Amino acid sequence: MTLALLHTSPVHVPVFDALRDADHPGLALRHLVREDLLSRAGESGPEAVSGDIRDLLAGAVADGARAVLCTCSTIGAVAESQSAALGVPVLRVDRPMAAAAVAQDRVVVLAAITSTLAPTLALLAEEAGDRSVDVRTVVVDGAWARFEAGDRDGFLDLVAAAADAVTECDVIVLAQASMAGAVTRTATRIPVLSSPRPGLAAAAAATR
Repeated sequence: MTLALLHTSPVHVPVFDALRDADHPGLALRHLVREDLLSRAGESGPEAVSGDIRDLLAGAVADGARAVLCTCSTIGAVAESQSAALGVPVLRVDRPMAAAAVAQDRVVVLAAITSTLAPTLALLAEEAGDRSVDVRTVVVDGAWARFEAGDRDGFLDLVAAAADAVTECDVIVLAQASMAGAVTRTATRIPVLSSPRPGLAAAAAATR
């Protein structure tokens, strides 16, 4: 069974390979990396890259992918919307995390880039349904510049510091998969949720 993963940064490839080796040995992964999709979606909106996403995913399915996982929160909804046309499950990595988050009453979303906020807030609202959830957002100042410069430690340290500064909430959501490594760097007692592990688990199940 092959799972295709659509990434907007190459840093995700070893992360998901390691999670596969730990949790889903034997699952074949095919990584599709398109950094330009995030920059274009940030400039013109996620729908601006829908055609490219459709073509990429159609190619992956033609090559044998049984399911697709989009690891970018900004374009996740656009990717997910292609599922019916492609005839295979297309999942966004942050949906299981969002479902867990809205079981709580007060959620703080941390993001490293502003283009992630609207898609993440829409997803949380979708998962919450009729349930009333107080959601606040924080854009981690300077984090995205560190990420783009390849300073992974600096990036994760800024995210962890932002999480540690959060008060008066029940759960913290790390909006982007690239932020997941900050979880082990935090000192907060508030639960901090990240998307890669639960997202990959859902996608692995969809390949069966």
